[in-house]
Amino acid sequence: MSKTLEQLRNEIDVIDEQVQGLITDRARLAQEVAQVKKKSGVVSSFYRPEREAQVLRKIKDRNQGVLDDNNMAHIFREIMSACLALEQKLKVAYLGPEGTFTQEASLKHFGNSVSGLDCASIDNIFLEVEKGNADYGVVPIENSTNGIIGATVDSLWSTNLKICGDVEIEVHHQLMTNDIKQEIKTIYAHQQAFEQCRRWLENHYPNAELRPVLSNALAARMVKDTANSAAIASEYALNLYELERIAKNIEDSAGNTTRFLAIGKEPVPASGNDKTSILVTTKHQSGALFDLLEPFKTMDINILQLARHPIASVKWEYLFLIDFAGHYDEQQIQQTLAMVEEKTSKLKLLGSYPVAVL
Repeated sequence: MSKTLEQLRNEIDVIDEQVQGLITDRARLAQEVAQVKKKSGVVSSFYRPEREAQVLRKIKDRNQGVLDDNNMAHIFREIMSACLALEQKLKVAYLGPEGTFTQEASLKHFGNSVSGLDCASIDNIFLEVEKGNADYGVVPIENSTNGIIGATVDSLWSTNLKICGDVEIEVHHQLMTNDIKQEIKTIYAHQQAFEQCRRWLENHYPNAELRPVLSNALAARMVKDTANSAAIASEYALNLYELERIAKNIEDSAGNTTRFLAIGKEPVPASGNDKTSILVTTKHQSGALFDLLEPFKTMDINILQLARHPIASVKWEYLFLIDFAGHYDEQQIQQTLAMVEEKTSKLKLLGSYPVAVL
């Protein structure tokens, strides 16, 4: 005989109570870990990126239920974030105001129990972390449509902060306004959003004035009190600023994705599945780029990313951003970087960090 709806709901209530009790037990154990560290004089960051990556991988590996691996890992991501906040609440700097894709990336990576610090620019994010006003920062590094983010590369080159993680966000642009019945004469957005929606805007709003602003979330906030205007921003910003949607997912390219970096002051120990990022400048000689890449082939190291960015202060000089598989603590990686350094004008190690789990 099948169970009634009431019986099923009663069983769910019992399980919910058990789950809640287990989460509470886990939180108490997290507090005990913090106390043991304090008493033993262990000097280490309370946030351990490599440990969190290992835990989330185990959760996905052992998942055999009806929830998919990512959904299960996201649930534990939030449990871990809440437990960490009992020890010390992380402060994470992001490109503001509230409602940006950068904020969305920070919450995906660190969980919703962190304290956010919205910043006006990428440079400012680096500065707040350097000054200790934020524990970590989240910055965009590349977009699948627009390519590398130059301001982030410049700050990675000029500061001593380390990359401690990365996260990808699938970017969907919404066109929104404060009154869907009004004529739209002006559209506000970040310049990259205009570039990513160029064809759609040409087809649907060929006569509208396009006004670039510092962020899409700022555009949404401005439009809330501006007549005959619209903004291109995220679904989160649409709801946050209580606007009306004109059109959904107006980006020209399907699968439009932005990759973000988490930055901090401390290097990250190996997690078992890591990658490393470096910035280099090549020597002025024939075959310099070939020479730069040859050690990776010789040592059988997989290059995951290779991007070029001009050095602002030097005409026709370029930085090369290289991501590759492996952790700096591995002897094979150290040997490879020693070979690469011989063939460059300057090499800067940006950090080794876990391959993104979520």
